[in-house]
Amino acid sequence: MIETPYLLFLGDAPDQLAAKVAQGIRDWRPDNCVAQLRMEGCKADVRLPEMDLAAAKAAGAKTLVIGVANRGGIISAAWKKVLVQALEEGFDLASGLHNLLRDEEDLAAVARATGRTLHDVRVPSVKYPIANGEPRSGKRCLAVGTDCSVGKMYTSLAMDLEMKKRGLKSSFRATGQTGILVTGNGVPLDAVVADFMAGSVEWLTPDNDEDHWDHIEGQGSLFHVSYSGVTMALVHGGQPDALVLSHEPTRAHMRGLPGYALPSLEALRDTALPLARVANPKAQVTGVSVNTSALGEDEALSLLESIEKRMGLPTVDPFRQGAARLVDALDAI
Repeated sequence: MIETPYLLFLGDAPDQLAAKVAQGIRDWRPDNCVAQLRMEGCKADVRLPEMDLAAAKAAGAKTLVIGVANRGGIISAAWKKVLVQALEEGFDLASGLHNLLRDEEDLAAVARATGRTLHDVRVPSVKYPIANGEPRSGKRCLAVGTDCSVGKMYTSLAMDLEMKKRGLKSSFRATGQTGILVTGNGVPLDAVVADFMAGSVEWLTPDNDEDHWDHIEGQGSLFHVSYSGVTMALVHGGQPDALVLSHEPTRAHMRGLPGYALPSLEALRDTALPLARVANPKAQVTGVSVNTSALGEDEALSLLESIEKRMGLPTVDPFRQGAARLVDALDAI
C-alpha cells in the first residue's frame, strides 16, 4: 500500500494538462494531499500549499507522488536531484510513468540504502486472461472521448459518486495511473501486453448484481493514432451498456498531434457505438460530458445547451455541475 498523505511533485510541467495526475488526486482525494512541490519553470498549479521537502515532511507527508504525465511517460533527468533528496529525507516515491522508478539505478540504490519504497503503479500485478467476449451480469458505463485527457476519468468518478449518494450499487474501475492513485487499485491498462488488454478489462469488471453499475475509466481516443488501441480494449473488454461521449471544446488539435483535428461528437457517436455493439448489441449512447474548465460560466452554459439541442442527449460538465442528469439517463437502460 502507498502511504498517505502525499506531497505532489509537479516538476517542470510545461502546462496544466501535463500535471493531470496531480490535479486528479487533488480534486478527488484532497484529504490525501499535504502540499505541492514545483521546480523552476513549472507552468502548472494544483492550488495546494507550496512546500519544500523539509516542510512537507514536517507537515506529515509520507510519499512524494510524481504528478506529471508527459509524452512517453519518462522520468526526467532534471527531476533526479529532487527525487534522490526525497528518498534521503524519508519519503517513499510513487509514480505512474512507463519509465519505472525501480529501473533507475541511482534511485533504486538510494532507496535500498535508506530503506524507502519505490511504488510503480503502472506495473501489471495479475496474469490477465485473453478476452472471451462472454456476456456478464451487472451493468457497465464507459466514457469515450474525442481526444485524450478530456475528462473521461472525471466523468466516471462523478457518476460513481452521484450513484453512491443515491444509495445505488456502483463502482469506479480504474484503468490508468491517476485512477489507481486515486482509488488504490485497478488495471494499468496501457502497460498490459496487447493480447491481454481486453481480457484485463473483463477481469476488472466481472459478473455483478443486475442493478450494479461499473463506471470504467476511459483511456485514449478511438481517433487518436497514438493511443486508439487501449480505447478499443475498453470498448470490447468492457462490454458497456452505456457510453458517455466526452469532449474538451477548446482544443486546436489532438493532444500531441498538431496535424490531426478533433472529431465531432457526432463522428465519435457514430464510430464508438457500432464498435461497442460488437461485444454488447444493446449498448447505447446515454449522455455527453463536456470539460468546460477553460470557459466562463455563461459561455459554458450556452455551449452545453447548444450541444444538448444538437445531440439530443443530456449534456453537462459533471465536475462543474454534478453528474445527476447523466445518472438519470442510466435509469432508462
